[in-house]
Amino acid sequence: MKIAVFGRFYNEATINSVERLFAYLVEKNADAYIETEFFNVIKSNSPNFDKYTSFKTFDTLDKSFDFLVSIGGDGTILRAVIYIQDLGIPIIGVNTGRLGFLATIQVGQIEKAIQDIMDGHYKISERSLLSVETEPENKDIKKLNFALNEVAISRKNTTSMITVETYLDDEYLTSYWSDGLIVSTPTGSTGYSLSCGGPVITPRTNSFVLAPIAPHNLSARPLIIPDNTEIHLKVAGREENHLISLDSRITTLDNGTLIKIKKADFNIKMIELMDESFLDTLRKKLLWGEDKRN
Repeated sequence: MKIAVFGRFYNEATINSVERLFAYLVEKNADAYIETEFFNVIKSNSPNFDKYTSFKTFDTLDKSFDFLVSIGGDGTILRAVIYIQDLGIPIIGVNTGRLGFLATIQVGQIEKAIQDIMDGHYKISERSLLSVETEPENKDIKKLNFALNEVAISRKNTTSMITVETYLDDEYLTSYWSDGLIVSTPTGSTGYSLSCGGPVITPRTNSFVLAPIAPHNLSARPLIIPDNTEIHLKVAGREENHLISLDSRITTLDNGTLIKIKKADFNIKMIELMDESFLDTLRKKLLWGEDKRN
């Protein structure tokens, strides 16, 4: 099998996971490709690097890859999506971070997880994304105009609120007086949106969430909308510009820029092992099962 491996760090938190994964790929004589920058980091720091000389490197991916292994937290998976884009390559995440809603494989499960995938014992969870266009056009957004978790609008260089004028399918909804506004996918519902009071949404739900950030409209609450809705936003405020983030990527827009957000025309495929599910992850990560009455 042709396997891509992506990560960002080789440090105390990741050494054990990297070494166990690489050793198992060598044992299985896997056709493994390591992202170039990650490969160079490991080459500079791993005392066992000579064992991995059979591995190749990649700067871009193509559809010939069977799956990608991300080593890190959920943020590392969000960066891995930049390489995958619309190629349809399934992703599995080894969790070396903290919470890990997307990166669900723990270090002690690495060998079994990889073997299960090689044997075809897994499920695919299709995850929807958001796409963004702006008028006038922004070159940074045009280059990578999609987000798996959320698109967030927020204030910049000011302690003053901004006003986010919001339309759904050309119908005026409201103007949020707030620190910003999050537009979240079901995948992102357990991230930034959740910390701002948004609901948890299961991955197969055909919905998005609008979650205001610290709204001054005391009646403003998170709103669930169908994922075929086109969202138009315009920001006003005391400063001349504001921030927009697409997952981990952030750029500055001038106030008054028209921001168009809708469902992207491709999905990301997340690998789920047969003995795990989103509901199981919820119980583990949010400690829902810690209620003694259960």
